[in-house]
Amino acid sequence: MALPTPDRDTTDTAAAVQTRLRAMIENGALGADGRLPTEREICLMTRAGRRSVRRALEALEADGLIWRKQGKGTFAGLPPDPTQVLAAEIVGETNFLEVMDARLCIEPALAAMCAVRALPADIGRMRNLAGRTMGAADPASIELWDGALHKMIARTAGNKPLLTAFSMIDEIRGNENWRGLRSKARNVETLQVSDGEHHVIIDRIEAGDATGAEAAMRAHLSSLARNLRRIIDTRMSEGVLT
Repeated sequence: MALPTPDRDTTDTAAAVQTRLRAMIENGALGADGRLPTEREICLMTRAGRRSVRRALEALEADGLIWRKQGKGTFAGLPPDPTQVLAAEIVGETNFLEVMDARLCIEPALAAMCAVRALPADIGRMRNLAGRTMGAADPASIELWDGALHKMIARTAGNKPLLTAFSMIDEIRGNENWRGLRSKARNVETLQVSDGEHHVIIDRIEAGDATGAEAAMRAHLSSLARNLRRIIDTRMSEGVLT
């Protein structure tokens, strides 16, 4: 069966396809395995040409929202990492504040390395992800875009051992109960504060200021830790957490 003739095969068309696929990812419209439709199916869904579909997929992959496996397809999220097994084993043996302490050890160093290695295209993607985080309409979307920004910084740093440690911590943070707790620590005010902190981090990275990027990331994580501790203390006083 021949594909329908696309209405357009332009940059605008690619952007429209990207928007539609992003909505599918954010809204949980994919199967349990997170597999996206094939390129052919996306062409049929959107009446876009193959070139536009591939541009859209490349942009989503650059943002860390999808990954591809030869012969298997395209999936939402990042590719499976061996650290997932270890993270699953220790998730019940640690706690929220230990994980935040670990982030404070690792992510400021990654931000400093990122400031040395980031290219202009990387900076553009970071600013886009920060904007998506602030513009997200629900907790799941906030988690998606905020996580994608921090992963982008970690990957751009170009240090495999630290990236592996980051990935393990990020996998632990993906626990459903922990996501719920983070959601309770957010409100309009804290989101605005985080948005400002994100932009300071990106500004320092763009300036090539490793020391400033490290300090900005540390300040951001410390702010998150204070909010998280406030919620934990409240819930413990109510007998919800022990």
